[in-house]
Amino acid sequence: MNTAYNAGLLNSASIVTTTTAHLRLVLLSCLLAMAIPLQSAADKDSEQERERMIRAIQSSVLETSSYIDRKELDTSVMDAMGRVPRHEFVPGSLQDHAYENRPLPIGHGQTISQPYIVALMTDLLNIGENDQVLEIGTGSGYQAAILAELVRTVYSIEIIEALGEEARERLKRLGYRNVEIHLGDGYYGWEEHAPFDAIVVTAAASYIPPPLIRQLRPGGRMIIPVGSRFMTQQLVLVEKDTEGKLTTRQILPVRFVPLTGGHD
Repeated sequence: MNTAYNAGLLNSASIVTTTTAHLRLVLLSCLLAMAIPLQSAADKDSEQERERMIRAIQSSVLETSSYIDRKELDTSVMDAMGRVPRHEFVPGSLQDHAYENRPLPIGHGQTISQPYIVALMTDLLNIGENDQVLEIGTGSGYQAAILAELVRTVYSIEIIEALGEEARERLKRLGYRNVEIHLGDGYYGWEEHAPFDAIVVTAAASYIPPPLIRQLRPGGRMIIPVGSRFMTQQLVLVEKDTEGKLTTRQILPVRFVPLTGGHD
């Protein structure tokens, strides 16, 4: 009796074990099946957000066409804007706003620029795939990432150590191997790697820094916001011809954080 009972217990235990294992397998399969669509949905949402951002940029271009003298930006620039994951360059608390066409705070009194401005400044540089570009003001690394999609090498300078270190790690994690970051005062440029085919300054200077003019290659372009924090700033395009002669052109009014350092 006891033997039969024990055998029954063993058989029941075996059945329970088998059933439990089967249920676990079914549950795991269900979870995996659910995970795939969820991931795809997240990717789809991100893609849709980027598409909305691209449309917003295009709308801003049309709205400011009388200032910038163009009704569309170069396709390669817009493609780069669509590829770079802006949400990776904003604080976690602002992830839901990452693809809105506006600047966002990134800490230390600094911001990530409005996507339209990033696209416009990049477009105005007229850069090519073999160029090397100097960026003044790394910030979160977003502008550097856009440039890295389009040129051979990006040299970027950040005066705030914490931002520079975070941007370096972020860009490395995202696979951008053609960006070098230097911690220092961008006013003086990066003489070691000069001359540069293009220079982009992402903070407003009261005047165009002479060291940057010297480090711009003949035939190169620089885009820089000029003006003080409390006055109207102008986005200025600087062109150096093959003989070293400079021409400047005001593009449109802007508002940037100030270029800081010990040069004033």
